[in-house]
Amino acid sequence: KVSTEDPEMAFCTLANREDLNPEEGSIHHCLYQFTRNEKLTETNKLLCDVCTQRHCGPKNNIKSEKKYVYTNARKQMLISLAPPILTLHLKRFQHAGFNLQKVNRHIKFPEVIDLAPFCTAKCKNVAEGNTKVLYSLYGVVEHSGTMRSGHYTAYVKMRTTNNHLSDLVLRGQSPQALETEPVKGQWFHISDTHVQAVSASKVLSSQAYLLFYERLL
Repeated sequence: KVSTEDPEMAFCTLANREDLNPEEGSIHHCLYQFTRNEKLTETNKLLCDVCTQRHCGPKNNIKSEKKYVYTNARKQMLISLAPPILTLHLKRFQHAGFNLQKVNRHIKFPEVIDLAPFCTAKCKNVAEGNTKVLYSLYGVVEHSGTMRSGHYTAYVKMRTTNNHLSDLVLRGQSPQALETEPVKGQWFHISDTHVQAVSASKVLSSQAYLLFYERLL
């Protein structure tokens, strides 16, 4: 059951989605498609309890006699609570007939991402007036190989301890200010027991399977 106290605000976001114009093949485009406004019509119509009640009358409680009313509707999934740690899992498989095939396409992702266009206008832990919800990349998991076999490696950023982030995670406190730059640190590529320092550009060119972001404070 989905309900809202203010239906007019149900499809509003912290930042204007239409200003995004996301590039196809980017993480922004993935998020835009995942949170797009969908129309429920024909066989996907929504069962409306209010419409059914109006049609049958308040005293008709016999299910066998009740004619359920379905109506056109809109659906949209938005973020209602900005997490301290954001994990994005990319779907890297597709159906090829009766088999599954791995998707090897590179998806562009930034060091700093703004979730505001994907957050509801009344996001619970965003201060009133804020139109940005920024996150900084700190980890990437990459998979090489096929659907049947392969190897996982990781990119991890070594950075100084973020006490403000710890407070956010442990105490649920809301950030008071937002940075616009990624957290400073050194990136490392980790493959089993082999660890090697790498550049940020190397990380951003990887074929990401999992992305880990921490909320900037």
